[in-house]
Amino acid sequence: YLVGVGRADCTGPVAQVPLMGYANPDQVGGGLLSRLYSRAFIVAEPQGSRRVVFVSADIGMVSQRVRLEVLKQLRSKYGELYRQDNVILSGTHTHSGPGGYFQYTLFWITSKGLVQPTLKSIVNGIVKSIDIAHENMKKGRLFINRGTVENSQINRSPFSYLANPESERNRYSSNTDKEMVLLKMVDEDGHELGLISWFAVHPVSMNNSNHLVNSDNVGYASYLFEQEKNKGMLPGEGSFVAAFASSNLGDVSPNTRGPFCANTGESCDNPQSTCPIGGAAMCMAKGPGKDMFESTRIIGQNIYLKAKELYEKASQEVTGPLSSAHQWVNMSSVSVELNATHTVQTCKPALGHSFAAGTIDGVGAFNFTQGSVEGDPFWDQIRDQLLGEPSNETKACHKPKPILFNTGEVRTHLW
Repeated sequence: YLVGVGRADCTGPVAQVPLMGYANPDQVGGGLLSRLYSRAFIVAEPQGSRRVVFVSADIGMVSQRVRLEVLKQLRSKYGELYRQDNVILSGTHTHSGPGGYFQYTLFWITSKGLVQPTLKSIVNGIVKSIDIAHENMKKGRLFINRGTVENSQINRSPFSYLANPESERNRYSSNTDKEMVLLKMVDEDGHELGLISWFAVHPVSMNNSNHLVNSDNVGYASYLFEQEKNKGMLPGEGSFVAAFASSNLGDVSPNTRGPFCANTGESCDNPQSTCPIGGAAMCMAKGPGKDMFESTRIIGQNIYLKAKELYEKASQEVTGPLSSAHQWVNMSSVSVELNATHTVQTCKPALGHSFAAGTIDGVGAFNFTQGSVEGDPFWDQIRDQLLGEPSNETKACHKPKPILFNTGEVRTHLW
């Protein structure tokens, strides 16, 4: 293949900017712990025009707004070379990056609107990393390897996981996916270019009391690998690019000691994640370190060490044609076959009371608890006044989940 790698800064403003991830309006930036980067990888077939771009950026997640802006800039520079169907943009999912770069109302509430400098920094950083990768294209080879990472994650919703059918759970040795998949890139002379590692863990070693912009545990793993390979260079400099990208990390927490009550120190590992004194607001998971900084370092180092081992031993070469695809799916009207006789339909979106409760990695506000199947007359009344009452169809479709925000039925703004 032809292979190109690139890295560019996408940090943006760090003072007084709302952070993205914990949905806490009081969590605003008060400084910088580590810069944020966009890491781009381009792989192309030597003959013909088939190519794929993969970008992993140190941000909460990629918004549609960011994606459309990036594609617009790429089109103006490269014509039809980089398109909707061959550009993959991924966020590492750090909860300590700036917010305010989304197109939907729900995100604007906690980020207090659109933050143009954040949006601009992310878009320009992503485009610049792709430009650098494009300029550095050379003949190269890809190798894949996989292995197991221990002592770095727990399932943060174990009681919910037990609601899965036993037959399904029996297929796995654990209630989290511990496999790391690594793609190694070298040029035709064997000179090292970079790597992409995929491993399921939430970058929330830094908790919701943090006010310093940073790339969390996976960003620290990137920092360690790049510092090792780019000897004598400052962070963010040097030709070797190491991305630790997000994968199936939905309910996977790096806070391996589990949930404890902040006021009493006792465990709150129960279905509602609630404490005897102070309720759910007091329940917070702890990482392996004495504080969140040490926990970030420990988890990041674990991930880095496993990636280093897999990288050094990667011998299975990736060959064959390249292909990519893009599809729009209207998630509110997908038909699902349950069995030979029963077909059901997905619902219009709606957020439940448990959503507002947050998780053991970052608890929500007020009196919401996880696992709620009963609504609350007070909050239902406020919802009805703000957004209107959910339709009977939406209520029935989401049952037994009590609806807090019927976002899919609001017409005034796209929520």
